[in-house]
Amino acid sequence: MTGIYSRIIGTGSYLPAKVLTNKDLAATVDTSDEWIQQRTGIRERHIAAENESSSDLAYQATQRALDMAGITADKLDLILVATTTPDMVFPSTACILQAKLGIKGMPAFDVQAVCSGFIYALSTADLYMRSGQYEHILVVGAEVYSRILDWEDRGTCVLFGDGAGAVVLKRSTEPGILASRLHADGSYASILSVPGTVSGGKVSGRPLLQMEGTAVFKFAVKVLEEVALEVLDAAGMQKSDVDWLIPHQANIRIIQSTAKKLGMSMERVITTVDRHANTSAASVPLALDEAVRDGRIRSGHHVLLEGVGGGFTWGAVLFKW
Repeated sequence: MTGIYSRIIGTGSYLPAKVLTNKDLAATVDTSDEWIQQRTGIRERHIAAENESSSDLAYQATQRALDMAGITADKLDLILVATTTPDMVFPSTACILQAKLGIKGMPAFDVQAVCSGFIYALSTADLYMRSGQYEHILVVGAEVYSRILDWEDRGTCVLFGDGAGAVVLKRSTEPGILASRLHADGSYASILSVPGTVSGGKVSGRPLLQMEGTAVFKFAVKVLEEVALEVLDAAGMQKSDVDWLIPHQANIRIIQSTAKKLGMSMERVITTVDRHANTSAASVPLALDEAVRDGRIRSGHHVLLEGVGGGFTWGAVLFKW
């Protein structure tokens, strides 16, 4: 250990104003509120306005995180944005966010690990912090998944929503982030993907989300248990030491299965999937911010964050608030 640690000193989140309920969806696709809730636990999701991009959502979440942290944007030394839905091919959403914050000079880049994106970015930020070069780092997860959905496919369009969450890390001599572990297996790429691309000024392939739901479910439950145990072992802690579990908010059944395998009651699990749906890289920081602001997460609590997403990618971060 270097004696340099990352502590989360501010959290923030933002959800677009428009709310799309299951009943709203049932009016345009062959589904029902009961069918969606029974299979996913989702009741509603937020949808970005036509003029709202991932960087806009990220900006709002960032301002709230900075306010809680008690610092101004010019104090940031590094900006990481986890997103699957960037504003454009390039420049990065992180650079666009930097400009909107009215700052420049510090490095800024995107992290693409789909629904594990925030976990990947937070782990990356922690390792940068431990190098001793940085004092404040911004980590954001921001998504506008409504732009990459087939709104006629009831198997996928009901699952996702838009939003952003952010955290500010500060260099500390006291442990904050205790351990993190990341993994990927590209051989599963085809079961969850958006296979389209831009070529010669035209869209090549199908630029909409496609998923083999059953295969994703089985894989997610397996690796979320494994990586949770791995990160606890790395920190020298037991399952009973965890005060709160914040898993990626994809499906209530995945969340329940993961909690059961870890021997945790649902009273110790933060869930927002019913109101946010799956916001990909934004889901974990959105849930974290909610639990910090409503007082569930308190000083000294140990919090386990974990995610799994297309790639496949998966990972976990354990920290002390």
